[in-house]
Formats: sequence, C-alpha cells, structure tokens
Amino acid sequence: MTDTIDSLAFDSVPAASPPDACVEHPGSPLCAAEVARGVQRLLLRRDLMSMTEVPLDNGRRADVLAVDAKGCLTVVEVKVSRADLMADAKWPDYLACCDRYYWAVPAGFDLGLLDLPGFLPARTGVIVADRYDAEVVREAATEALPAHARKRVTLAFARRAARRVTALVDPEAFAA
Repeated sequence: MTDTIDSLAFDSVPAASPPDACVEHPGSPLCAAEVARGVQRLLLRRDLMSMTEVPLDNGRRADVLAVDAKGCLTVVEVKVSRADLMADAKWPDYLACCDRYYWAVPAGFDLGLLDLPGFLPARTGVIVADRYDAEVVREAATEALPAHARKRVTLAFARRAARRVTALVDPEAFAA
C-alpha cells in the first residue's frame, strides 16, 4: 500500500513563486500541490484537519478532504487551469461525500467560470490559494450528509490518516 505523506510531498516542492509556476505550467502537479498546501493552511486555521489525495468509496479521489471538530466534512477540488475545470464532469460525485464543497484555484484564475450554473455557485464555495496561504472568496453552503454516509466517510478518513501516520513513523510497516 503506497500512501503519499502530505508533509513530505510539500518538503520536496521547489521554492518557485506559485503564480509563475501556474502561468508557465498551468496543468503541472507542482502548481496543484502548491494550491493544496495553501488550502491546508487555511483549513488548519479554521480548525479543520485535512489530508490530500484521499480516495473515496465511490471511486473518486478528493484533492483535499477535511473534517472539523463537529464532524462536518469538507471536500476541496483544486483546479489550476480553465481546461482542467471545464473538462471535469466527475466533480458532482464528491457532493455525496461531504457537507461542504469548495473549488480551490490559484491567484489570477478566472473566477467568473465558477459562477456558471453548471458549477452550482449556490452550493459550492471558492478558495484562492498559493503555496503559503489561502482565502475564501465565496463560502460554501452546508448541506448535511445522511448519518450513514457521514459515518462511512469519517471512518475511511480516520483509517487513512492512521495509515499515513504509521507510514511516517515506520516506513517499513507496510512492506510485506
């Protein structure tokens, strides 16, 4: 089992400024990782504990999944290019796994696209982020998950977090 450990992934990111990296290589994973890092810092300040690259039981993978002290689940989908956003037809599947849903984009991204009806602006929030921080420019609506879905997603989140900590503490634990 190979899980990426969030803090280690970000330690290896070069110190290029996020806007330059996003403009020069709009679809690069480096840029998406920088946006996700800024998002995680914002979520932490709001007392939401988060992980990146989280597989969900519906076959999707959340760029960022977070849980607050009351158990509210938040999914953040990172988009670093217009093409990536417009081609994403799978994002509504995430709504069945969270109470709140945000788009996270780098500075300079055309936010008007996220106001289009197909992106459910009344339901979804918007975060603008760089490598160091993030700001919510539109809050997401809260639509409570059914109890059975909340339990399923929360247990999977907790187990994945425990696996990641185990891999950090003992990198050989899963070698078998």
